[in-house]
Amino acid sequence: MKRFHVHLHVQDLNTSIAFYNKLFDALPSRVEGDYAKWMLEDPRINFAISTRGNKEGIDHLGFQADDVEELAGLMERAKNADLSSVVDEGNTTCCYARSEKHWVTDPQGIAWEQFHTLGSIPLFNDSVEVKNEAKASEAKANVPIEAVATSKACCG
Repeated sequence: MKRFHVHLHVQDLNTSIAFYNKLFDALPSRVEGDYAKWMLEDPRINFAISTRGNKEGIDHLGFQADDVEELAGLMERAKNADLSSVVDEGNTTCCYARSEKHWVTDPQGIAWEQFHTLGSIPLFNDSVEVKNEAKASEAKANVPIEAVATSKACCG
């Protein structure tokens, strides 16, 4: 079963965490210095906030697939919607997770992320700029960080 995904950029992370904790009557499943995520079951949503954006508000929407078969179905639907705007990132890192993902943009310019999470990582994303930090965190967290191409389409 797919999970709806919303990612917002916020100005003040702590104030926003306090607000959403009360609104959802739940604590985040992950909190970092620039990011928080709630994995809610009712409604089934992956709701994330971060301070990494240029402007506060909705950054992107999406669907989180439970398995690769669901993700393949989402890719087919995205291609049917607009083949020219589908960006397949494949295996990538973003939002403190390793994922298989692709993106499609709607006619208004809103980005839709469709992804299957493969595991957790200790960094927001694994780009060239953060490789040195990753090496130190990798040993501590015992999480292998694979080299992947830096993406313009990450969540921030």
